[in-house]
Amino acid sequence: MKKKFLAITALGITASLALAGCSGDGAGGTNSGGDGAEDKGTITLGFLPSWTDGLSTAYLLQDQLEKIGYTVEMKTLTEAGPLYTGLAQGDVDMYPSAWPELTHAEYMDTYGDDIEDIGTYYENAKLTIAVPEYSELTSIEDLKGKGAEFDGKIIGIEPGAGLTAQTEKMIPAYGLEGEYELVTSSTAAMLTELKTATDAQEDLVVTLWRPFWANESFGMKDLEDPEGAMGEAEGLHFLGHKGFAEEFPEAAELIEKIKLDDAQYGSLEDMVVNEFGEGKEAEAVDAWLEEHGDDFDWVVSE
Repeated sequence: MKKKFLAITALGITASLALAGCSGDGAGGTNSGGDGAEDKGTITLGFLPSWTDGLSTAYLLQDQLEKIGYTVEMKTLTEAGPLYTGLAQGDVDMYPSAWPELTHAEYMDTYGDDIEDIGTYYENAKLTIAVPEYSELTSIEDLKGKGAEFDGKIIGIEPGAGLTAQTEKMIPAYGLEGEYELVTSSTAAMLTELKTATDAQEDLVVTLWRPFWANESFGMKDLEDPEGAMGEAEGLHFLGHKGFAEEFPEAAELIEKIKLDDAQYGSLEDMVVNEFGEGKEAEAVDAWLEEHGDDFDWVVSE
């Protein structure tokens, strides 16, 4: 059986498109504000639906912010570059799950002066090289000399992703250049390949990240990275345009209190992405808050 080697490059797209050219209003925005709540203004959340950390937290924020009186509009984009551009320009008020310390550091170097850090909700985000739990591989070092077995291909998703750049650094760090070609693809195509391979108990290697629901759903394990080529752990941040807290003080006060650990975040993402799915994100958040809301001191109830 021929083995496959995949690298999923899902984070941090290059800023090559204009905001208006690749964005659209998501279906989730409402202006309910709760019964009798005063409308405190409109907050636009910009996110990439295929990056499910931002998808999950966007709908969580929509739920919570509307309950304290804000109107929330969802702005969906296909690449991170336009999202950071829109955030810096004030066309988008918030990015609800950014990786500014490492994965998106290039964007912060470019736009950081016009962006405000509202808070960190998760402390242990990580880019990884992973294999199914049934694989005999234990370290990235084990890939060397096995290029022919994996067709010499590293298959990624969006070509300008920050994870793509990190993977490109990983390849020479482990002497894998010449054996593996990085081939870009899409998140949907990657997940299809991942499901097909694991269903058939085929060997494959993927570039993944944590937190991400696919790790648990497909039974993946991280390969050891003794060279540290995939970078250190980083935080997931809520970013706003410069002056966000001054413009939306009650929103900023709530947002900076939100903290999630591995189990809490994992249950939220799994419920949004898998248990409920596309078009039912708000229902998923309702169900998650019903089950876990009492675990937090920041949750706003109806």
